[in-house]
Amino acid sequence: MSLFPRGASAERAAASAQRAPEGPAPLPPRNRVAEEAPRVLTASREELWTRAESLAWRLSANLGMPVRLAVTDNRSTMVSFRRGSQVLQLRLHHMFLDAPEVVVRAVADYAGRGHRAAGALLDEYIRGQQPLIRQLRRESDAELNPLGRCFDLRALYNGVNEAYFQNAIQARIGWGRMPPRRRRKSIRLGVYDHQTREIRIHPALDKPDVPAFFVEFIVFHEMLHQLFPSSNRTGRRVHHPRAFRERERTYPHYAAALRWERENLGALLRG
Repeated sequence: MSLFPRGASAERAAASAQRAPEGPAPLPPRNRVAEEAPRVLTASREELWTRAESLAWRLSANLGMPVRLAVTDNRSTMVSFRRGSQVLQLRLHHMFLDAPEVVVRAVADYAGRGHRAAGALLDEYIRGQQPLIRQLRRESDAELNPLGRCFDLRALYNGVNEAYFQNAIQARIGWGRMPPRRRRKSIRLGVYDHQTREIRIHPALDKPDVPAFFVEFIVFHEMLHQLFPSSNRTGRRVHHPRAFRERERTYPHYAAALRWERENLGALLRG
């Protein structure tokens, strides 16, 4: 769940750029590339860096603006970006490193120009690249620990599953890792991974001043994702279909949860 304004796209989540270790000769500052080498690939880091440089230049030339690119091995989000007036910060799955020009143009249209219709072509390309998406958790992935200082997520999950889903949801749940403390404009309070059936809840909610009904609501929200996966309509990915929203409103404390979220957004952003 995200604390973006209602209806905002999850793809607008922040994509932070990072410097990569030494590689080929650096690009001019306007097109600096950040490359995160996928561990599942056999290509050398230098080769990945070169391909990422090339992709960043192609996107920058298409858009006529600087592009800061991070290449990921994400299992669920293939494209995310932050579009600014001076630079496009973009995170792409490594499948896009060898994408044909038509797909590169679609990325530029979708992320750089806000053309949602380009999403249909990206969805088609991603479906064709499924073997490149890592299916299993790595040993380095953080383990799920449901027991926090104030809330036991496993107990909340079990109660929600019995009360609202007739124990039909099958998932693991735990607290996510606390991100670095910095000023931020958004926060994802929960996330559900369809491939691993894992729910992670933001540790900012594991505090005594956060009401239990709100944490339970976030857990309920993420469990709904297993019943109502994202859909794609007219080239636009819908993360919360109508059926999802209708079911979400059946939560007994729905209005109170939204009100608490709205009134405490500032405190949650500060962590």
